[in-house]
Amino acid sequence: MKLNKQFSITGYTLKMIAIITMLIDHIGAFTLGEGLLYQDYIQSNPVLFENLKILYMVMRQIGRMAFPIFCFLLVEGFIHTKNVRKYALRLLLFAFISEIPFDLALGGTFFDFNQQNIFFTLFIGLVVMIMASRFEGKVIFQLITFIVGMLAGYLLNVDYSFMGIFLLEILYFFRFNRKNQVSSGAISVLWEPAAVLGFIPIWFYNGERGRSMKYFFYWFYPVHILILAVINMIFFPR
Repeated sequence: MKLNKQFSITGYTLKMIAIITMLIDHIGAFTLGEGLLYQDYIQSNPVLFENLKILYMVMRQIGRMAFPIFCFLLVEGFIHTKNVRKYALRLLLFAFISEIPFDLALGGTFFDFNQQNIFFTLFIGLVVMIMASRFEGKVIFQLITFIVGMLAGYLLNVDYSFMGIFLLEILYFFRFNRKNQVSSGAISVLWEPAAVLGFIPIWFYNGERGRSMKYFFYWFYPVHILILAVINMIFFPR
């Protein structure tokens, strides 16, 4: 689908939108939600506490935009990658690298199996796409693959659980029709209404990669979460 270039954006711009909104979300989730709001001097001031709580909720809602964009970019990456095996291994590697910072920021412990970071969600989604592509034209086998993927997301308790895997599957299924991809994707995230906004920049994606930032997100994710975790431990101990 060709778009007026004056109103189109590249994959680089999409990724930056996702990274910025994710950062806003994580500052809200970790620095406010897991740190500042639990401090006695904040809780003893009702007005300040309520204002910070509102700020927390606003930041979390802004952050809902990020996940649909990352899912869309994963589907695009799967379509265009020259080596899907290396792509999957890279996601899995950074899933393990990111888990300790994620657990520290979320619960203050080095290991917490109650929830796994977003890289595990993306890894499972990519594996589902790989398997589904091998069953092209075999609807029953593809459906089984989709169900198994959602079950894995649920049992492993990855970020966004089985609904995150479901979104990835929807975006993969409609990967060759942007209109259907955007509309069905938006419907599939109605349980997080603010996430629908993520499909606005996706609609204007022009299919061009833009500036290369291959490893920036991979390292940005664990590093920024680790920084937020350290800030909490130093300034907002619980």
